[in-house]
Amino acid sequence: MAGKIPRDFIDDLLARTDVVDVVDSRVKLKKAGKNYQACCPFHNEKTPSFTVSQDKQFYHCFGCGAHGNAISFVMEFDRLEFVDAIEELARLHGLEVPREQSSRPAISEAKKQQQQDDYELMDKVTRFFQHQLRNHPQSAKAIEYLKSRGLSGDIVKQWEIGFAPGEWDSVLKAFGTDAARVRQLVDLKLVNQNEQGRQYDFFRDRIMFPIRDRRGRVVGFGGRVLDDGGPKYLNSPETRIFHKGSELFGFFQARQQNRQLEKVIIVEGYMDVVALSQFGINIATAALGTATTPEHLQLLTRSTSQIVCCYDGDRAGREAAWRALENALPALKDGVQLTFLFLPDGEDPDTMVRKVGAEAFLAMTEKALPLSRFLFETLLKEHQAGTPEGKLALKTAAQPLIDQVLGDNQRAMLAEELAKHTGEYDRFKLQQDIQTAQVKNTKPANTATQNWPQKTRISPLRMMLRLLLDTPSLATQCEDVVPLVLKNSGMPGLPVLLDVHEYCLSSPNATTAQVIENFRDHPHYNVIAKILMQEHLVADNDARQVYCDSFARLLDWHFDSRIETLLSRSRIQPLSADEKHELKLLMQERQKP
Repeated sequence: MAGKIPRDFIDDLLARTDVVDVVDSRVKLKKAGKNYQACCPFHNEKTPSFTVSQDKQFYHCFGCGAHGNAISFVMEFDRLEFVDAIEELARLHGLEVPREQSSRPAISEAKKQQQQDDYELMDKVTRFFQHQLRNHPQSAKAIEYLKSRGLSGDIVKQWEIGFAPGEWDSVLKAFGTDAARVRQLVDLKLVNQNEQGRQYDFFRDRIMFPIRDRRGRVVGFGGRVLDDGGPKYLNSPETRIFHKGSELFGFFQARQQNRQLEKVIIVEGYMDVVALSQFGINIATAALGTATTPEHLQLLTRSTSQIVCCYDGDRAGREAAWRALENALPALKDGVQLTFLFLPDGEDPDTMVRKVGAEAFLAMTEKALPLSRFLFETLLKEHQAGTPEGKLALKTAAQPLIDQVLGDNQRAMLAEELAKHTGEYDRFKLQQDIQTAQVKNTKPANTATQNWPQKTRISPLRMMLRLLLDTPSLATQCEDVVPLVLKNSGMPGLPVLLDVHEYCLSSPNATTAQVIENFRDHPHYNVIAKILMQEHLVADNDARQVYCDSFARLLDWHFDSRIETLLSRSRIQPLSADEKHELKLLMQERQKP
């Protein structure tokens, strides 16, 4: 990636894209008046409640609340991240996705073609290994091994498990059709080349697990040995398309199986992921022969709010868990729960789920150790907190770890726990109270908000916002409607209206889809999304009048609130000359017919 995708390109892409075509290619739509309908693809239903508006380029489900534009639909339906969804839509239009200037050069056309060829070759090799498992004369031992591990034929097919024959050159013969293709096989580490120039297959006599990246492309393989010769697991080395510190086995499949990935279980082996899925637990993923890296944790924290690290309970398992904890801290944001599950000696997720069943195994994950407890239990085994020296050593070891935590609340919680262990809790609470008091004293009193009628939290402001989202051109059509004059009124929700109004002034020809996309990363996006779910029942012909009337009501309430504030103040102390003048003007304004 050579930089951010320009906002202009995203807007243009949405202008070129018809959300009806995008949805209809995945979910068959039926015309219903001026809109289209279908049963929602995001939850089970018998009566259609999923509506797609061609005018607004927006979809909404009245059953589950799913909503968005063409980009959102591709992200949700195809389980893609934002950038991948942009690239998918751009591909449909034959467009190249531009990048804003950065320190890294943009990828060349030749390199793009090379990547495409690499992905196609890896997919062909995946099919080759699957074919060998079914047809190779020596595959019986591989099939017997899979049966001995309790894997069904369906689960083997689902995970595209294959067999690398024991010959030295099976892959080389099948795909090394010319010098260029042999070079590609060597570059992708499917074939090795020694110092004498001899070439031979990298994987031989192994059960093969294809590794798919987050977009579902095969980027590498994991090979499990069938006998005692060589390493138990052999993973593809680093290549131009495979970086094991950034990929997780099974993560793509977990995203495909779960619309909302509420929990992810990190396990240590490929077989653990596959075995859990056979028991209906489709939320497991595994690092690729390396410790769980910061990149892994960043990927997971973007996709789920609960991560369970599942390890053996022996010394090696706890050491692996500690490395995962250290790598997780810089990615640990507020709202993400990281826990640690240590299995009994001699057990792994594969054997454990077969012994206790899926329900009991999932119950074990609910009782996993919270990060804070695992952190301090581990440190307290190394540092005796019963002495002043031990307390100092504990603080010296823990504080640098706590300082790395990304989330403010998570970091404060761990700091408070450390203070309890070091006997500094009273001092810690005093500092917290002082900081809280300082923050409160720096916030100006907002009497307008205090006097604001509760009923104004609903109607006119939300109506204006809803109508603007439907028809952005209202901002320029209604020149007398200037929400900025209410800036200091303290009205709940006003900042959202001001931001949307400003965008609509600058982009009066924008569609609803483009407005929503512009606010995807905005702090108020959730508020906007909720308002879009509400039906306003205003006819298109009446939208302009209702928009203006709603603003007039906001002005009235603002005047009433300000008048009440000034009158209340006058009962306590004399008003200043400016305040008296303001009160006079407001009273005159309210007396107008």
